[in-house]
Amino acid sequence: MSYTALYRKFRPSRFENVKGQEHIVTTLQNQIKAERIGHAYLFCGTRGTGKTSIAKIFAKAVNCEHPEGGSPCGECTSCKAIAAGASMNVIEIDAASNNGVDNIREIVDEVSYSPAEGKYKVYIIDEVHMLSIGAFNALLKTLEEPPSYAIFILATTEVHKIPITILSRCQRYDFRRITIDTIASRLRELMDEEQIQVEEKALRYVAKAADGSMRDALSLLDQCIAFHFGQELTYDKVLDVLGAVDTEVFGRLLRHVLDRDVTGCISLLEEIVMQGRELTQFVIDFTWYLRNLLLVRSSDDIEDVIDVSTDNLARLREEAGMIQTDAVMRYIRIFSELSGQIKYAAQKRILIEIALIKLCRPDMEKDYESIVERIRAVEEKIENGVIAVSSGEAYPAEGGGVYGSMSQTPLGAGTLKERPPLPKAIPEDVQAVVDKWASIVGQASMPMKQYLRNAGLSLGGDNKLMVVVEDGLASDYFLKQEGHKELLVQMVSEAAGKEIDVTLQSVPDRGTFVQNYVDLSQLIHMDIEVEEE
Repeated sequence: MSYTALYRKFRPSRFENVKGQEHIVTTLQNQIKAERIGHAYLFCGTRGTGKTSIAKIFAKAVNCEHPEGGSPCGECTSCKAIAAGASMNVIEIDAASNNGVDNIREIVDEVSYSPAEGKYKVYIIDEVHMLSIGAFNALLKTLEEPPSYAIFILATTEVHKIPITILSRCQRYDFRRITIDTIASRLRELMDEEQIQVEEKALRYVAKAADGSMRDALSLLDQCIAFHFGQELTYDKVLDVLGAVDTEVFGRLLRHVLDRDVTGCISLLEEIVMQGRELTQFVIDFTWYLRNLLLVRSSDDIEDVIDVSTDNLARLREEAGMIQTDAVMRYIRIFSELSGQIKYAAQKRILIEIALIKLCRPDMEKDYESIVERIRAVEEKIENGVIAVSSGEAYPAEGGGVYGSMSQTPLGAGTLKERPPLPKAIPEDVQAVVDKWASIVGQASMPMKQYLRNAGLSLGGDNKLMVVVEDGLASDYFLKQEGHKELLVQMVSEAAGKEIDVTLQSVPDRGTFVQNYVDLSQLIHMDIEVEEE
């Protein structure tokens, strides 16, 4: 005898066997017992939640010769014929492949003939949202006033695509996603019946991966059993088959992100890739891990909402204490956007690497959460006394203070000094220059234009304007080559309409500038875009 897949073998045959849809089962049973049966039903909900199964049970129950509490007996001639797919009273139609007007007209013509046996003719139209507008219109009149012996059951996963004229003529039943506990419990019953040894932890992971679908859970479990046939199915074996990543890896990844350790993140991703894990599933699972972190930070009594073991919950609480809520929300946003992109991407790994770099480098983004995280990082450095500034002679005539110097030594190579406090207000002259910085850069000729594009604007001593350029060619251009700094001062002064003192400073890269200086473009809440001539 040929093998039957688990989801087909254990498809519910009675209402009592249906799991997770008690609100629908009870209503339908009461209708059958009270003989208050409607003529049109709409079953809507995500895939694998029991829409077609309940439709078939309902078809059996209304035609059953000896119903038991609103459920079919399963023993009468009618029940056996429907179960075997041989009944003329139950007509199943796949609207995905039979979605034309002619297909529906055949149904309309057939409805006029009463059932040869039994009480009702039941039409189950699956994926009904796939019908064309013409097909819906052809069905409309019959759906509104069908013969007394006709029942229509429409099933769909996309109820928003169904015309309102159809919706208004049906009793609507919304199928819920089945909970992890319910799925895991059902899987345990079936595995005991099949006499297959499966770890409880493995069943719960399969239930979680099914995302509320009992059919998906049974299909995934069937796949895992086939791969390790004749062996006990453990949690690790399930992870191997499904290409998933152990939750312990997520904690390691989070620590690398919090340490701003890009190399550690990329190395860990390399390890995951070499293990043959499915990258799309990794993104989904890590997003759920971040979601659990957020919930743990938001509430103390969260055990019933997140499905994790006691040990994992304790670890989550520890890791949640290491991170701020707004940072977690930024991580979730980045990975949620990634999950929408990665499904059809040719280079999934590269997209994940970019996302991990974004997590480690909030200065790459301009959104509110990133700016807050950048400010927090600077505050932590100030508190710990690790803000570094360059050493060397102060640049003549400008400003004084630790920021009023132009040194050949990159930032960070000198002694540690405290950063001056932020001014209560930015001088109007400086703000005017920042506002017009784009046009100033646009007027410059190459290579000055390129150097200024990569420069940052901050405050020097006595709240004077400071232009922070990259160390190397840019700093040499303004310091060692005569006339370039003077030209910059002239351009700035002309733009402001008055003489402006300008202090120059060098840093190794843009990231160093963001970490150690007040970025006026952010403080004034504007993005600087260079205007081309």
